[in-house]
Amino acid sequence: MSTTPSAAEGDPAEGGRRRPGQLEAQVVTVLVDAVGPLTPGEVRERLDPDGTLSYSTVVTTLTRLFDKGAVTRERDGRAYRYGAIRDAAGLVAERMSRLLAAEPDRTTVLRRFVSTLDNRDEQILRALLEEDSDP
Repeated sequence: MSTTPSAAEGDPAEGGRRRPGQLEAQVVTVLVDAVGPLTPGEVRERLDPDGTLSYSTVVTTLTRLFDKGAVTRERDGRAYRYGAIRDAAGLVAERMSRLLAAEPDRTTVLRRFVSTLDNRDEQILRALLEEDSDP
């Protein structure tokens, strides 16, 4: 069973706001969990069975993910079916890499990023860096 949060969580219609990339991550998770490629309607149904998320929002999100190379798209009659290329964590990592690549002063960006990490995340990062430095 998937742990995908409901699309209504953080939904502006429900009084909250989604974090940047939250809906994209939820859509990718739905696609990763699916047996095969899904239509936008099938994605919407799995994300939001109550129907509060608009069909056009799902189509726009899927199109953006396709344009970023994060999902596949194949024609199925008059519609498209979408499939995942990478999981939600891969999508976030790619976004972080793009943001870092756009900044000429990477040292300052990384220093400030690390300074915002909580202790647990800092320890995870240190352990990952140590793994990569082992021969």
